[in-house]
Amino acid sequence: MVAKVRALLHNRNFILLSAITAGLLFDHAAQWTRVLVLPTLTLILTLAVAGFSGKVHGYRRSPLVPALVGVFMNYVILGNFIVGSSAFLIHDEKLWIGFIIMAAVPPAVAVAPLASSWGGNEIYAVMGAIGAYIGALVIIPVIASGLLDMHSIDITKLFVIATALIALPLILCKIIARKRSHEKIEHIEGIIIKWCYSLILYTVVALNRETIIGQPSSLFPVAAIALTSTFLLGFLIEWIGTLLRISKDKLTSLCLLGTLKNYGLAAGLALSLFSKESALPAAVFMIIMMIYIAWLDFKMRWA
Repeated sequence: MVAKVRALLHNRNFILLSAITAGLLFDHAAQWTRVLVLPTLTLILTLAVAGFSGKVHGYRRSPLVPALVGVFMNYVILGNFIVGSSAFLIHDEKLWIGFIIMAAVPPAVAVAPLASSWGGNEIYAVMGAIGAYIGALVIIPVIASGLLDMHSIDITKLFVIATALIALPLILCKIIARKRSHEKIEHIEGIIIKWCYSLILYTVVALNRETIIGQPSSLFPVAAIALTSTFLLGFLIEWIGTLLRISKDKLTSLCLLGTLKNYGLAAGLALSLFSKESALPAAVFMIIMMIYIAWLDFKMRWA
């Protein structure tokens, strides 16, 4: 019985579904959890960077090529797909802001562990993710200033928050590495990250409860873009990669880098800089990403 409960508390789908249900039923705590979103994101990214560092330890080849590939897949391919499709389907300015923020953020922290679990090239995934995270320091303010109304945002605040959320974890990671603290929490790192994301998802869902329940049709275009940017785009990447005879392990990593964004980070930036409505697309994408990962897991196991 204890083992079953423990497995349930580690299950990504159960955790995120619990967050969605809690957000729809009990929205009063969201005003309190909202202030915890940025510290929670810092914790998530710190643990993720620490995990990345452990994976690349001893890697002797040049990281430049996989790093640039990570930037290309996550920004040139996925970022442009999100911006392009939302330009046609999204007419609400607050939702549009959310899409721009999503296009600007780097890959999901799950890219590396998923690549490892599914026989992908883990080092390639890690190097690609690191390249995209470093590139995000420049790309986030550039995309925001280029595509959003300059009068509606504080670019300086955006740059400071984005830098803090990416640079601070890098600094904390160095401290953790020196004290060898990561080894002590490595076995519970995954569950900490999952429950941290659940807090962010709960907050966004709870703050937008009235819209989700009262105007669900307004989310249909958002869900359509989320579905096409994962399932359809993933299929196209795999198909083109097969035509180009890219090795299966590397192609798995490329698909993950080209379909998964850090939607928790996007939600945090949207809530901190804009409005609760602008964080709603990130919440929808997190839900679709959960379904997409479940589908990929099924596909990999039965391939």
